[in-house]
Amino acid sequence: MTNTHPRPTTTDAGIPVASDELSLTVGPDGPILLNDHYLIEQMANFNRERIPERQPHAKGGGAFGRFEVTGDVRAYTSAAVFQPGTRTDTLIRFSTVAGERGTPDTWRDPRGFSLRFYTSAGNLDIVGNNCPMFFIRDPMKFQHFIRSQKRRAANNLRDNDMQWDFWTLVPESAHMLSWLMGDRGIPKSWRHMNGYSSHTYSWANAHGEKFWVKYHFITDQGIEFLTQADADRIAGQDADYHQRDLYSSIEAGNFPSWTLKMQIMPFEDAKTYHINPFDLTKTWPHGDYPLIEVGRLTLDRNATDYHTEIEQAAFEPNNQVPGTGLSPDKMLLARGFSYADAHRARLGVNYKQIPVNRPKVEVHSYSKDGVGRTVNASDPVYAPNSYGGPKADPSRTNEVLWHSDGDMVRSAYTLRKDDDDYSQAGVMVREVLDDAARARLVNNVAGHLLGGVSEPILLRALEYWRNIDKDLGDRIEQAVRAGAS
Repeated sequence: MTNTHPRPTTTDAGIPVASDELSLTVGPDGPILLNDHYLIEQMANFNRERIPERQPHAKGGGAFGRFEVTGDVRAYTSAAVFQPGTRTDTLIRFSTVAGERGTPDTWRDPRGFSLRFYTSAGNLDIVGNNCPMFFIRDPMKFQHFIRSQKRRAANNLRDNDMQWDFWTLVPESAHMLSWLMGDRGIPKSWRHMNGYSSHTYSWANAHGEKFWVKYHFITDQGIEFLTQADADRIAGQDADYHQRDLYSSIEAGNFPSWTLKMQIMPFEDAKTYHINPFDLTKTWPHGDYPLIEVGRLTLDRNATDYHTEIEQAAFEPNNQVPGTGLSPDKMLLARGFSYADAHRARLGVNYKQIPVNRPKVEVHSYSKDGVGRTVNASDPVYAPNSYGGPKADPSRTNEVLWHSDGDMVRSAYTLRKDDDDYSQAGVMVREVLDDAARARLVNNVAGHLLGGVSEPILLRALEYWRNIDKDLGDRIEQAVRAGAS
């Protein structure tokens, strides 16, 4: 923050300022003058320096870095960013989901893991979380889910009863909730957690062959977590604990890194796989689709202006470059619209002209005018045209397309052999967690249920956990009844 070279204060127009401390008045005791333009500028800017916070993922922080390809996945994608030896500048933003901008970093909540690659073919955004699955599979429920995790209308308080009411009425949440209430629900730091695309995306190679893929960013620092007691203590001591940890680590030259590994499914496998590979509440067993190393992400530069570079960063999953694409994942397809629409509402229609959102390649679009536009439009401003304006060239795109047909229905995927809501959650509890982790899961769930959950919803919640694993559900009920007595 120290600068040894004196610099004159100026207005935003670059005009030197007479004083940093004193307003222009009629005599030392007189009224302030309206023609003190610098005072007016300072007050007006202050009144407008907050932009609306994000609806979910309001609290967060991030940093800049680089991605270096260490593997060879040319057989699966033609995307320039993933070709052997390629190095690409990156931006990442970590966040919590439910809390507002002032809430503690260490509340139990999923963590956002949004990553931008500034590739030679435009921006590629992977909008993910630190969990490989999610609570719901259909976007119609998303708004309702987020509202159930926010604040009640009557008292403006977050409400455990409201949360459990939603979760127990939506059994597809079982897999995600088993994960969230376990150890990984509160990471020790952003550096000590994995990042996942969660969604299924698509890749296409130079020959036009298509694949379904999931991105896994595996932390090189190792997985570490906070117990509920530690998280509660830290929340009262340092609400910005995770933000401070990331900034301090990078500032000290301790650059965190993640290894990108992919699960890759041949295009045709999706038609007959025993679970629906596009269902966001499910994961693909690694025994069927093992992780394939692609490269390493390293964060090595902090933002110099948090508002400009992090708060105004606008990630969106529809930013897909040639050789990558979306999939029939209903949640992903809806987010392709909703993220961009949220940015337009929050930042203005020209949010992609904010420096942190600009691609590092030339832009030749037909966008024109609107609030916040800084890039000059030039004629012709329409297409098609006879004057040499930009022209679409499908040979440059390598779009990943797929066939779809059927009647118009309201149905969240055709059920397959193993497409029930509780099986994967049960496998996690019985086969992934050890005895100590199961005990902590019981205590975490029981503690949350004791936080004002009404008896009818409590009974539903206990049945919900017994559907995941009967022994686990019984232990949770014992802990709840003992705590309530």
